[in-house]
Amino acid sequence: MRKFFTYIRENIRLIIVVFLFVISAIIIAYLFPRQGKFKYEFRKTEIWKHNDLKAPFDFPVYKSESRITEEKDSVMRFFKPYFTFDAYTANEQIEKFQETFDRKWSEYTIIEFKIDSEREYQGNNNYNRLRELGNQFRNYISDQLRIIYLNGIIETGNLQEELEREIISVYVVKGNIGQESELADIFTPKSAYEYLKMNLSQYITEINTYYIKRYREFFRQFDLNDFIKVNVNYDENKSEQAQKEMFDKISLTRGMIQKGQLIISNGEIVTNEKFRILESLKIEYEHQLGFMANQLVKLGKLILVSLSMLVIFLFLYNFRREVLSDSMRTGFILFLFILIMIIASVTVSLNKVHIYVIPFVILPIILRTFYDERLALFIHFIAILLIGFFAPNSFEFVFLNSIAGMVAIFSLTNLYRRSKLVITALLVIATYCLLYFGILIVKEGTVANINYEELTSFVWFGINGTLILIAYPLIYVFEKTFGFLSDATLFELSDTNQPLLRKLAETAPGTFQHSLQVANLAEEAILKVGGDPLLVRTAALYHDIGKMENPIYYIENQTSDINPHDSLEFEESAKIIISHVEKGVETARKNNLPQAIIEFIKTHHGTTTVQYFYRSYIKKYPEEEVDAIRFSYPGPKPFSKETAVLMMADAVEAASRSLKTINEKTLEKTVENIINYQQKEGQYNNANITFRDISTIKAVLLKRLKNIYHARIEYPH
Repeated sequence: MRKFFTYIRENIRLIIVVFLFVISAIIIAYLFPRQGKFKYEFRKTEIWKHNDLKAPFDFPVYKSESRITEEKDSVMRFFKPYFTFDAYTANEQIEKFQETFDRKWSEYTIIEFKIDSEREYQGNNNYNRLRELGNQFRNYISDQLRIIYLNGIIETGNLQEELEREIISVYVVKGNIGQESELADIFTPKSAYEYLKMNLSQYITEINTYYIKRYREFFRQFDLNDFIKVNVNYDENKSEQAQKEMFDKISLTRGMIQKGQLIISNGEIVTNEKFRILESLKIEYEHQLGFMANQLVKLGKLILVSLSMLVIFLFLYNFRREVLSDSMRTGFILFLFILIMIIASVTVSLNKVHIYVIPFVILPIILRTFYDERLALFIHFIAILLIGFFAPNSFEFVFLNSIAGMVAIFSLTNLYRRSKLVITALLVIATYCLLYFGILIVKEGTVANINYEELTSFVWFGINGTLILIAYPLIYVFEKTFGFLSDATLFELSDTNQPLLRKLAETAPGTFQHSLQVANLAEEAILKVGGDPLLVRTAALYHDIGKMENPIYYIENQTSDINPHDSLEFEESAKIIISHVEKGVETARKNNLPQAIIEFIKTHHGTTTVQYFYRSYIKKYPEEEVDAIRFSYPGPKPFSKETAVLMMADAVEAASRSLKTINEKTLEKTVENIINYQQKEGQYNNANITFRDISTIKAVLLKRLKNIYHARIEYPH
């Protein structure tokens, strides 16, 4: 039992990673459709390459989507939408009109006819006549409003689709009784106002010619539109129910295929008719398989998914073990993998959005940002292959998205330039469109046979490419959530105008110049052996920020012949020199530098010793047994190709500055001695770097140093 717990403790990281893979496999297997998979692949106009196929059971031949749509459109010509008549609106608006009219007519007559007081106009015949006329106008308009509301006022905005189908009548429900009414007999707000205005104008003319101008002026100020309100409202529920009943009467099938009947022979062309029969068989086959062998289907899916996840695990184990050793980084890959599978599964099952709208290339784009091209492409291929099991037209889907993913990865060389993502999106759209156009020509045999439904896929590709642009904010979110480091952040940090780098340049100018040279050396070296040049360059700029606390104790910052180490013991001097690593880590954390940069600060000296003070101590105290750890950096050793390259570049650049004689020979000897010493000390044992890489790095560093010191190197004549 003790051995078991010891094994668990020693391999806890691996166990967590394996657990993540198992959970991921279960989730993805659950996302697969419940029904089985038809065992034949076929496409229009292509030759049937399988054996002769006979119907395994009786099944109906389903109509195509386009045919069903045509029949629905035909039925809809006879569809009459339902509206509800509101009887209360008429009384409400007429009462509102009468109250408003009486008040405004009284105000208008007093002002317009100069009747100043009640005493004056009580016996005034003109006033009495005006009051009677007002009552006539009010009653007349009220009657007209009743006629309008009795016919009904409808909002045509609700009928745009129906009007386009030339609907001439509708059902108007009054109470519990529905009656058919012609659309032309029902008022609209506009026609109701025009009707009221026209009749009122004629009435004014007939009543009195003497005051006609004054009456017209009054009604120009009196807005009749305020009393016109829709009282025939569209009933969406009843209309949809009626429409559904009409659609339910449409047959989805046309004929039956009997068991044993020959469907298609080997070598026969898949015509439109054969294609429709094969599609019908596929639907019935998968439906029946889902009921007959449900448990076996689940087992088969679990096997497929489990083997796929095992392949991903083995890829990481053999080629990206540093990723596999970090449960957070592995978990992030699996999280993205599951997320894209969920999106695909929901899209296919709901069938509300075309699957080509989904930007699957976002998966490799994000993985490429935080990892590398090969890993991103591999994960993308596995995801697309699994989605192909339940995506419609699986071969077409896998082919299109595989090529589009490759184009996205190859075109996205860096992401710190925002325009690069736009260019990538445009290239992906172009790739989708060209490939799909080629597939259509192969399927249909001629451009003339391409139907409207197939052409709409080009619109989906355009939307797909536009959605790729959301990768930029997603990268920022994932970067902050999971603590990763993107090219955009590295590019920002590598700007020498960053406050921390400006402070380094002011406080320790020699160290700042040293860091710039190390950045140039390391960047060129990592480009040759393969790695992340932007990461190395950024880390090199910050690797010595710990020297800002005591800059004068480092030779590159000493401007006079006075060396403060002359007054210190060798052990104390070594302690000060070594402390710049710890101080650098503290400074980096205070300034919120990413953990990846902090790792470079920790490892840029590995566990090497401060040779000058160590040897000086031994020379001064030859008989004393010296503990080398007191003169050694705390480490850890470099753990990646990038951290190892920075260690080499830092040591070589610092040593080259202290050479008394600088020529090609001394530079070559310096590079060889320093890197051989680090290699002998096992400083590269934890890094994924080969002897060939080390030889290449030596050559690059030597060439770069010769270019830097070319003015001081003497060449034989």
